[in-house]
Amino acid sequence: MTKVKNVVMLGFGDMGKGIAQVCLMAGYNVIAVDVSDEIIEKGLEYNKNGFEKLEAKGKLPEGISAGDIMANLSVNKALAEAVKNADLVIEAVVEKLDVKQKLCNTVIENSPDHCIFASNTSSISITEIAQGCNKPQNVIGMHFFNPAPLMRLIEVIKGDKSSDEAMDIGVEFSESLPCLRGKRFVARVLKDRPGFIVNRVLSPSSMYSNYIVDLAYEKGIPWEQVDADLSGPNAPMTSLTLSDFTGRDIAYHAQLYYAEKLSPDFKPGNVLKMQVKEGKLGKKTGQGFYDWSQGRPQPDLSKKAGLVNRLVFGAISANEGCRILEEGVVSSWSVIDEAILAGMNFPGPMKFATEHYEEMAKLLEEYSEKLQKPYLKPCELLKTGKFVDMV
Repeated sequence: MTKVKNVVMLGFGDMGKGIAQVCLMAGYNVIAVDVSDEIIEKGLEYNKNGFEKLEAKGKLPEGISAGDIMANLSVNKALAEAVKNADLVIEAVVEKLDVKQKLCNTVIENSPDHCIFASNTSSISITEIAQGCNKPQNVIGMHFFNPAPLMRLIEVIKGDKSSDEAMDIGVEFSESLPCLRGKRFVARVLKDRPGFIVNRVLSPSSMYSNYIVDLAYEKGIPWEQVDADLSGPNAPMTSLTLSDFTGRDIAYHAQLYYAEKLSPDFKPGNVLKMQVKEGKLGKKTGQGFYDWSQGRPQPDLSKKAGLVNRLVFGAISANEGCRILEEGVVSSWSVIDEAILAGMNFPGPMKFATEHYEEMAKLLEEYSEKLQKPYLKPCELLKTGKFVDMV
């Protein structure tokens, strides 16, 4: 197995600079590539400040300074030259298939034969990214969760033509990367399907969320009361605040993607379409569900709307977990739960489902009719409970 020493980071924005940081912390040489001088400068400053803070807290290896680590980070805007000695290239650029395909081709053509191209995409097919390049066996997915230094999960995804060796190198490399909040968890994704593990399992919950939000809008119920219904007691950010923070346009395009790839039932709800049309995208525009003009909102959750059955969310996610088990994306329900905990900081649905699958299946039959969403009907693996032994 080729040992990774030299890493090239394509895209040095929010995700890229964080991925570069954990690669540097693990002792790899990193070359950052980006078309924007401003983004490069911000990325360098982010990493410099980050390592200086860790040094001040005594969290760097003994005898290693922030300057020592930063000496392993360089910049090269010429992509073909930057990858000529690369062992691993990670891309974290815009989520557009043609852009990623072009980068993949350029990297494969100009890098050593053993070099692996890893895409940090959260949704685009790894198989499609590799189409047209002359070494699709060297192309894998390596999906980090934001921010990479703090979130424990990395999903390593096998495309249709990814070699077992490339996957093994991707997993081994990912496991070598430190995390500032606990032990890194690497989930091996065995089949290239939309959303991979975490995003896929959680994605159908949008159908129920859209239903609740649209119903509240029709009834004139304040968003804070809906938020009180939707939000967990220990979450670092309320549900609707998080939706605003992430960006309502991001949710809109994600739902369109799943509507195209999985089922029309994923299409965006009326409120979401209205928010996007009116430019009320959340934090980035200053207005979404909440007003962000004075900083992060602090919604009053003292009163609930009483619209939400929280077990429905768990049932929907458990059903999707069973679907990806049926599809061969993973072979164990425990991997699903561990991945969600590591990537989202809340428990996955599967362990609970092993004891409550009959109740969940019945609930999904009811809500698939109520919401007019056939996709929510329980799949065979959930109905029969046969997933229980797939630990």
